[in-house]
Amino acid sequence: MIVIVVGAAATYVYIGTQPVKASEQAVKITIKPGTGTAGIASLLEDQGLIKNSFLFKSYLKLKSEGSRFQAGVYEFKPGVTYSEIIAKLNTGDVVKGEMIRFTIPEGFTVKQMADKLAEEGYVNKEQFLKLAKDPSGINNDLLKQLPANNKLTFLLEGYMFPETYELKKGAGEKEIVGRMLEETSKRLAEIPDFDQKLKQRGLSLNELMTVASLVEREVVVDSERKLVAGVIYNRLNKNMKLEIDATVQYVLDKPKERLMNSDLRSVDSPYNTYLYEGLPPGPIASPSLKSIEAALEPEASDYLFYVTKKDGSGEHLFAKTYKEHLKNIQTSKTMAK
Repeated sequence: MIVIVVGAAATYVYIGTQPVKASEQAVKITIKPGTGTAGIASLLEDQGLIKNSFLFKSYLKLKSEGSRFQAGVYEFKPGVTYSEIIAKLNTGDVVKGEMIRFTIPEGFTVKQMADKLAEEGYVNKEQFLKLAKDPSGINNDLLKQLPANNKLTFLLEGYMFPETYELKKGAGEKEIVGRMLEETSKRLAEIPDFDQKLKQRGLSLNELMTVASLVEREVVVDSERKLVAGVIYNRLNKNMKLEIDATVQYVLDKPKERLMNSDLRSVDSPYNTYLYEGLPPGPIASPSLKSIEAALEPEASDYLFYVTKKDGSGEHLFAKTYKEHLKNIQTSKTMAK
């Protein structure tokens, strides 16, 4: 008799945990924030996606699942297994129409981000820029390492990682900025021995990211990133002005296709490396991971100068002396002919 009861129970559990009859007609369910596993199980049963909510809850408990389920609008086709349902809820694989997707290119400034995201309808430009100046209310350990420097145009310049993002529809400026800061924290943490290497270079995080942003705006060819980073450090070590055009462009209300000598000398800003020695107060753009790595581990050389080849390659000619540099400038000009 006991065997029959156990067998019947086992059959009941087996049948109850099998997928419902398959169908191509997708079913949408909305899981509200704070909904527990019991509520989710009942919702799945009510919508005909599982046969028995009690067995589903028991399965979750047995497998130690349910704690990572995310709220949102989901779409399932009848016939899905428990494992497929759980995987989708764990990853937050919500209906794509309920997500926003945007891409921040490498080397973008805060202002360029604000313009792009506002044009795409994801942020209020003024609110985004306000947060970039004062990210109050955003919780990220990265912020503790940023300098309290009133010379900075934007506190978060250089710290919102250039990447393609997906966030839930309705995410506001604070959620978007917070997510981008999280990505920067994540990418820095993935660099082997990052903290140790930073300490060995004797740099603060702000100094490193500033150098990385200069590399980002100066270099097109990846193979030159570490070499250009090395030139920047060489000039700093010799107390030479960096004289990087991109720092002047950063200050201008509207970047120019070509800077004149009058621009280089007349724009009075701590970011103008033609007027002031040392690094600018902070980054001038959001650097790529390759530029960050180049700033962290530059290529050693005796070069102090470089000029862009005017042959369309994006490469540079490097020089150790000013005399060699002047020669390279003339060589570069002949390349354009």
